[in-house]
Amino acid sequence: MLLQKSGRVMKIRAWLTCVIVLLAAPFARSADAPPGIDWQEWSPSVFERAKAEKKFVLLDLHAVWCHWCHVMDEQTYANPKVAALIRAKYIAVGVDQDSRPDLANRYENYGWPATVIFSADGSEIVKRRGFIPPGEMSALLQAVIDDPTPGPSVEPEEKITYGTAPALSEPLRKELRAALLDGYDKKNGGWGTGHKFLDWDNVEYCIARAQAGDAQCEKMARQTLAAQLNLLDPVWGGVYQYSTDGDWQHPHFEKLLLFQAENLRTYALAHSFWKEADYIEAAAAIHRYVRDFLTGKDGAVYTSQDADIVQGEHAGEYFKLNDAARRKLGVPRVDTHNYSRENGRMISALVQMYAATGEEKFLGEATRAANFIIENRALGSGGFRHDLANDAGPYLADSLTMGRAFLDLYAATGNADWLYRSEDCARYIADRFVLDDTSQPGALTVAVSSANISDPRPQFDENTLLARYANLLHRYTDNALYRQLAESAMRYLATPEIARSRRAYTGALLLADSEMNTAPLHIVIVGKKDDPTAIALFRVAVRQPAVYKQVEWSVPGGEVLHK
Repeated sequence: MLLQKSGRVMKIRAWLTCVIVLLAAPFARSADAPPGIDWQEWSPSVFERAKAEKKFVLLDLHAVWCHWCHVMDEQTYANPKVAALIRAKYIAVGVDQDSRPDLANRYENYGWPATVIFSADGSEIVKRRGFIPPGEMSALLQAVIDDPTPGPSVEPEEKITYGTAPALSEPLRKELRAALLDGYDKKNGGWGTGHKFLDWDNVEYCIARAQAGDAQCEKMARQTLAAQLNLLDPVWGGVYQYSTDGDWQHPHFEKLLLFQAENLRTYALAHSFWKEADYIEAAAAIHRYVRDFLTGKDGAVYTSQDADIVQGEHAGEYFKLNDAARRKLGVPRVDTHNYSRENGRMISALVQMYAATGEEKFLGEATRAANFIIENRALGSGGFRHDLANDAGPYLADSLTMGRAFLDLYAATGNADWLYRSEDCARYIADRFVLDDTSQPGALTVAVSSANISDPRPQFDENTLLARYANLLHRYTDNALYRQLAESAMRYLATPEIARSRRAYTGALLLADSEMNTAPLHIVIVGKKDDPTAIALFRVAVRQPAVYKQVEWSVPGGEVLHK
């Protein structure tokens, strides 16, 4: 675990390659999966059985909102020849990637559905991304049976020697900035020329640069925010996941909570700076959708809504209909899991919406969701489980996003209880996700002691979020352990092979690097909590636009603000 020196202590992402909803159980195959295949849960016992039966292991890593996963079920796995080959020589494992952040992070570059074939000893033989037609799948299965030698899709991983500096070198920093600028689509907005979506990290970086006077970055942020409005459902609100064909007119209709939360947060943040009506209207439409479709009676948010109204059939015509016509045909299913990770993201987004508008309802919704997660997902040692059962976790993302959400709530309310909870999360992360071995910096995606996964490793997005969160928590508390936590994440991220791996999508890393080396906008309100003037000043401070901000309420004579 991370050693203390002194004191205490969610592109291009995997979802873009995919193009499903509530599972009967978190690991089990969907109830809609075709008959004929005995789908198993992912566990070490699968490989023990494979050894005993002299079989291979087939992993179908899918998403419950994913159109092409449905097509794979309806066409490929329902095919008699495919099913017969699997029954004869394979142990079939079906996993909802939202339920298993460890596996999702491990195979994120393969999108959903991802198909991985293992030998009985756990070594990989084949890794394939996306939909595989029945004929191609049966040929693949037979080829592995005939020759189980690892194919060209399984390349040996490059040996990485991690750096020792918790910051980008100046040449690498310039290279990443250039990659972000060069990768921008000046004609259509957004980054890249294939999938179009709002990359919230790059846009947030551009907003921060615009705040410093960078006109080019302001133009990029504004153009992308305007283009993303094309992916806003005009009937129900909420944003579709992305558009294909290099433009913003060919949406894939699944609605992931992650995308709702980060679009809501980004539009609210942009409105704080530029006061554009379109931005706050977009944020309000996203919020309305989440409230109406993805929020339970207890205030916690759900995970996603399916792309299809009929499994495996493209829903383009359905989403052209008005509300009444859609509801007459039915409503795409919603995955009603209350994952801590998604709730943490939504809490932070609601706090940003509160900061942009001053409307107390958003803060109330954020608080209600936070209390649900505390009451129903807390592990008792500062961290959070993913779902009702801990399964193979705990996972970094759950405690990380909740830690950041608690810090955001503290900044919005001045209530030190939220700060204490945030510190508990940071200590939990330091104790369970960071190795003492300095040859492997960064926080692992799953706790070191967890079962059911081999070779746990850090993941880029989680560590950029960790670096920013732990650094800001250190600013609030001056606790050296949190700075160490941020520096461990940055050592991983600043390694050139890791830093370059996201190509043009470098905004989160550039933000983390900048924030590690500069002080935030720091506003301290001094006054009693029942003083009307202090209350008014604190609300003004909360609404002050800034990407990197530290807001505190100091009570004369007494309140201890941190442990």
